[in-house]
Amino acid sequence: MKTLLHDLRWILPAGLGLGLALSLPGPGTWWIGWLAYALVLTLGLLALTALWRSAGAPRTLMVMLPLALFLRLGLGMFFSYILPVYGNDTPVYKAGFAVRDASTYDAQAWKLASSTEPLWRAFDRSYGADDQYGGLLFFHSLFYRYLSPDAHRPWLLILFSALAGAMGVALAFKGARQSWGPGVALMVGWIMALYPEALLVGGSPVRESFLLLFIAMAFWGVVDWLANRHRSAWLWMAGGLLGMLLFSPGVVVAALLGLGVWAWLREKERRISGWVVAGGAALALLAAVMLGVVVGGTLQVPGGPLANLVNWLRYSANYGAHITELNSGWLQTIFSTLPQPLHLPFITAYGVAQPVLPAAIADPAVWPMRALGILRGLGWYTLLPFLFYSLYSIWKITDKRERLAWLWLWLVCWAWIILSSLRAGGDQWDNPRYRVILLLFQAALAAQALYWQRQSRDRWLGRLLAVEGVFLVLFGYWYAARYLHWLAGIVHVYVIFALILFLGVLILGGGWLWDRVEARKIKK
Repeated sequence: MKTLLHDLRWILPAGLGLGLALSLPGPGTWWIGWLAYALVLTLGLLALTALWRSAGAPRTLMVMLPLALFLRLGLGMFFSYILPVYGNDTPVYKAGFAVRDASTYDAQAWKLASSTEPLWRAFDRSYGADDQYGGLLFFHSLFYRYLSPDAHRPWLLILFSALAGAMGVALAFKGARQSWGPGVALMVGWIMALYPEALLVGGSPVRESFLLLFIAMAFWGVVDWLANRHRSAWLWMAGGLLGMLLFSPGVVVAALLGLGVWAWLREKERRISGWVVAGGAALALLAAVMLGVVVGGTLQVPGGPLANLVNWLRYSANYGAHITELNSGWLQTIFSTLPQPLHLPFITAYGVAQPVLPAAIADPAVWPMRALGILRGLGWYTLLPFLFYSLYSIWKITDKRERLAWLWLWLVCWAWIILSSLRAGGDQWDNPRYRVILLLFQAALAAQALYWQRQSRDRWLGRLLAVEGVFLVLFGYWYAARYLHWLAGIVHVYVIFALILFLGVLILGGGWLWDRVEARKIKK
């Protein structure tokens, strides 16, 4: 209680002051907005402070959490001011959102909240909402109806999303430190806090920011149970899984498989209760059935939940690839010469490369979206080499249990990345948004790879970065020639592919030969 009162001495003034600052420029009665923002901020800051204290009150986390919160909130507010003025003349930009779904979800939440309909209609597919699962629409409508009944305040939902993102950072840091030590935890925390795609979804009223929090909750629960056998760990796991079930049932399956098998591989005796297996299987089955029912309503064709899931994946992949092809002239050129069975694998690989950094730099879009595209591309192309390299660093781990656990995370991570690309058909918006849901796993792999490389001074990471540099330079030239209409400088994309392959083999093969020559010199 003494600690709580001590924290309230600064949290309460901060909540009231920031709440007033958010309310005054907004719509509606200022004092209603003030109370709504102040209440959310006060409770959110209390939660973040409690998480910080439970992590041992490290100074780095004290900087990390406010930065994670205010970057997300600031980005969402920035777009709400800038896009209606400098964006294209579209309903999404006019509403002040960078993400199409954010505008749709926000408008539907306000429509339900300001109507006489009961809020449970959010879960009714006949209501016609775009939120397939209902959880996001329900909670957003709840916030609007009871905290902002007089006016439509999108910043309120952005604030909730930003707070969820920051709390996910705190829990990811705690779990990583308990599981892998402070060095890896520091990197995991900073990646979770600053990764551009996480900032984008954290500054938008979309489900991904909340899913990041729910996965971090489940992760911390698993880690706490493995290390300390605290009963409260089950509450964290249950809360995280319930949140995922309400917001996106399919993610429950990925989280259960990823964290469950990872935890089992790390156990010394690898024993697991039959009740835990039964409970996990039942929850995964429930999630699969719920997802099958939901997508069955989307497809509007008769069939059971399993058939619906298979048809939905097939339809999503084919439709996404078709839309991507239609929106890209150079893809149409490639598909005209590429055998039909290779179209989907090519689109999937193209999706893994999204958002393509050279394309974002050369893209003649309005400046706010061009800047965002470059930022998102920089984030992904910084993270991607470490995800490749992590397989090599994992292979060097001497402890067999630990190596197998990391290898499982790598497989889950890459399966999710490929599935996201397949599901979105290489789309530069939906694909990265789906992919970022498992950012915690990606951040852990990248942190482990970087930590190991710094300890071992291994050279292969540098060579991999050099290959990526070749890719960026050559595709940067190709995109610039196309967008600047420099006809004399345009070469066929197959030439670019061939040059990248040739130079990549040269760099990696030369590095391998260099290492062998040096090893022979040492033996002599």
